[in-house]
Amino acid sequence: MREWVIAELRVIPLGTATPSVSPYIAACLDVIKQAKGISYQLTGMGTIIEGPLAQVLELVQKVHEVPFTKGAQRVVTLISIDDRRDKQVTAEDKVKAVS
Repeated sequence: MREWVIAELRVIPLGTATPSVSPYIAACLDVIKQAKGISYQLTGMGTIIEGPLAQVLELVQKVHEVPFTKGAQRVVTLISIDDRRDKQVTAEDKVKAVS
């Protein structure tokens, strides 16, 4: 069985010129879209990413850096990882299980 994780990622740029952070999040999403072997789902409060653990962690590091390149003075990144090893489960499977 392949090592597959589901992670919820929240990137919070601080020290920006305006209260709106959508340009920063859009730039983060561009990086996520380019990642090979990763699936994602943007939500109103964060992004769900799925893939091999090593790739997910590497992607999180890249995404964390994005707001700095756009001028943010501080970035808080929150990540929650669901790493289940007894069977492969996707985010969609988890939703179906409670529907």
